Order: sequence, then C-alpha cells, then structure tokens
Amino acid sequence: MSGQLTAPAASEPVRIGDGRRRGFATLLAVDLWERFSFYGMAAILVLYLTASEARGGMGMAPQTATALFAGYMALSFLAGMPGGWLADRVLGAHRAVLLGGTLIACGHAALAARSPTALYGGLLLIVAGTGLVKPAMAAMVAALSGEGEGRREAAFSLFYLCIQVSALVAPVVTGLLAEKIAWHLGFAAAAAGMTVGLVVFALGLRRFGQVGRRPVCPLTHDEAVRVLRRAGLIVTAAAVLLGLAAAAGVLGVNGVLACLGLGTVVLPFAYLRSLRPLRPRDQDTGEGAGRHSGLAGFTALMAASSVFWMIFAQSGSVLGLFAQRHTDRHVFGFEIPAGWFQSLHPLFVLPAAPLFTRLCRRAGQRADAPVKFSGALVAAGLSFLLMAAAALLAERGPVGPGWLLPVHLLYACGEISLAPAGLALAASVAPPGHTSRFLAVNGLFGAAGIVIGGQLFRLTAVLPLPLYFLLLGGTALGTGAVVGLGAGRLRRLLP
Repeated sequence: MSGQLTAPAASEPVRIGDGRRRGFATLLAVDLWERFSFYGMAAILVLYLTASEARGGMGMAPQTATALFAGYMALSFLAGMPGGWLADRVLGAHRAVLLGGTLIACGHAALAARSPTALYGGLLLIVAGTGLVKPAMAAMVAALSGEGEGRREAAFSLFYLCIQVSALVAPVVTGLLAEKIAWHLGFAAAAAGMTVGLVVFALGLRRFGQVGRRPVCPLTHDEAVRVLRRAGLIVTAAAVLLGLAAAAGVLGVNGVLACLGLGTVVLPFAYLRSLRPLRPRDQDTGEGAGRHSGLAGFTALMAASSVFWMIFAQSGSVLGLFAQRHTDRHVFGFEIPAGWFQSLHPLFVLPAAPLFTRLCRRAGQRADAPVKFSGALVAAGLSFLLMAAAALLAERGPVGPGWLLPVHLLYACGEISLAPAGLALAASVAPPGHTSRFLAVNGLFGAAGIVIGGQLFRLTAVLPLPLYFLLLGGTALGTGAVVGLGAGRLRRLLP
C-alpha cells in the first residue's frame, strides 16, 4: 500500500479484536440493507419482466427476460473491476461506498417508474453502484479481519451468514408488495432499504479510523493523464460501435446481450493476465519455474466456480418462473407469491452455515479450497438433476412446492462452501494495495457463469425443460469431479 495512507496494509492488518469491532458491525449493518435491496429486487425482476402489460408487467418472453436478468447480474459482477480500481486508486473505500449506495438507491427508485427507459436506466444505475460498493466493502472487511487466510475466511463466513437475514426477509416484503398490490411498490421498498444502509454507513464512518479513508494506491498525475486518455479512447470507440450497430438495426436487446455474453467470458482471463506482474515469481526450482505464485491454481478454481454460478444464478430467474408457472402454490386458500420461494435459500443457509463451519474446523486442512469448490459444484449439479425430475412431472400438471425445497437446500450448501472460500482465496493471492482488484476477479468469473447460464436458457425454445436441467446438472457434476480428482495438483499451485 501507499506510504501516504495510514490504513493497515496486508502485513499490518487491523484485527477485529483490537477495538475495531464497531467498525465491523457497521459494515455488517450496511451490507444487511444493501443485500435487502439486492435480493428484494432480484426476487421480483423476472416475474415483472414476464408479466403481461395488463398486469402491469413488461410482457417479455421468458427466454429474453432470463437473459436480461443474467445480463444485469453479470454486469453487477463485472462492474466490480472498474469499481475496485476506483476504490483502490481514486476514491478510497469510504467514498466508493457512499457514491455507490447513492446510485443503487436512485436505480431502485427509477424502477418504481413504469417505462422501458426507467427499467434500463435503473438497472444501469444499480450496476454502477454495486460495482463500487461490493469490492470496497469486501476490502474493508479483509482489512478489519486480520492476516491469514483462516482469519479472512472466518470473517467473510460471518458476514455471509448474517446478511442471510436480509435475503430471507427481502423477497417476502417485495414479493408481497409487488405480486399482491403493485410491482413498483416492490422496487420502492428496495430503494428504501439501500437508503437506510447509506445513512447507517455515513453515521458510522468515524468507527473505521483510517481504514478506507483514502485510496490505498493513489494515482500519480502522469497515471491520471494516461487513464483519462485511455478512457476517452474506449468511450469513443464504444460510441462509434453503438452508432454503427444502431444504423445497421442490430442494436436490440438480444444483440446487446449476445455481445455481453462473449465479452464476459473473455474478460476474466484477460484481466487476470493484466494482474500477473503484480504477483512475485516463484524461484526457479526446475519444476514450474517462472510461473506466478498462486495464480495458476487461483485461475483454475475461479474458472470452475463459474460453472457453479451458472446454475446458482438461475434461482432468481429459471426457478422463479418454474415456481410461478409449474408449481401448485395454493396453501389453505392462499396463493403464495412466487417471489417468496427465493427466501428458501437463506432459510436453509442460516442453520446450515454454523454446522458447515463446525465440520470444516474438524476437517482442518482436509477441507481446503479445492475440496470446498468440488463439493459446491456437486451440490449444484444434484440440484438441477432434481429439477429435471420435477420438470418431467410438471409436464402432466403443476407439481407440489416440496420439489423446490431440496433444490434450494443444495443451493445453500453449495454457496456456503464456495462463496466465502473464493473471497478468502482472492484476498490471500492479492499483493498489498491490490486487494479490491483481486476480489473483483472473483466476481468476474462469477459474471461469466451467470451470463452463460442466462444465454443457455434460450435452448428451452428448442429443448424440453427436463433435458435442459439434465444437461446443465451433468456439466456441474462433471466439473466437480474434475476439481475433486485434481485437488492434489491444485494445492501445489496455490500460495
């Protein structure tokens, strides 16, 4: 980190037990409200997009709506790359969270207005805000948690567990408001949640001391000039391409999403390659000489994680549509809002996470990152095999909601296993002063999986739904088996 900053570097972290517990608690409260807005909106977005105009929706085809949802989710992950860079080099974590939270609140408020312009504009504002908030928040958590992968993973696991409360409550609130009263009341509730989070963060800034107050590696004047020049060239090139696409009549939603999908798959590897010089080279030992320490194993595991997110991210789109269209939701005369099924995942995470943590402690080094990634992929694969069976039965008529219970349980087990381990691994690989950008890499591979999953759902226009679930489930199971069988080699490639 820069010597101009008194915030703790990776070698001198601020520990949770050294008087900064209140700062950690403030970050937790902010993320609770930010996640309330995220999960609340995610639970109803595809349902809103596919609802007929007579019911206040946008009337989109399911394949287009799921691709748009995946594109939004992927862009939220991709935005972590410039957002993390801005937090590290320009804004500092404090200002990144404040600015990002404001953009998110404004985006949700825009969605509360019924128009296509408000829809796309609101989603872009949320994407930009999320890209600033999430890397900056994660970097502050890493700084407050202390050194060592074990301490970081414990902090991220605690964070992940506590925010499930928001993930549990948000779909219930927004689902009830949106599906039973008006769609835009659900989006307004999400905007209110982010606003509360902003107020909590602003009031608690003094609790962080110097952590996040300034950029960890501020730009020099010459660097700023080069960045502005490159940004100008990129913006100009993008404007020209968009103009040509519009003139050719191919600037529709599907064309944009297809280009996004291609770019999302390439970008994580290209960005990670640009970060290779930041990692010191291993000494020439004759075996694996000249490779960058930890990056080979990190890249392999991140690529595997994209398969998990390919399936996991379809909870808010494909499973939401299945709950709405193929599930009998009537209980004692009351029709359960389809969005409420999104609360099943956090409902399982809350009791499962402590049990998982206890099992991992008993397993010790045997439950390392490759093992956790492999287990998560197997869980994701099994969930879609169950959905294949449910979809096959649904061809005869609506199935009972009990089919979705084990699916969300498997999702919960997979996320508990993979998500904190991925964040901790990224933080451990990152050199001092570049934590936010390596955490963003974790998000980039997640984005690749999400957008691929959204595009693959288009196959349901020509493939039966059971076969779609079977193919994706088999892919995840196969990837999990490869990671598990190669765990020994992966360990040697990790730091």
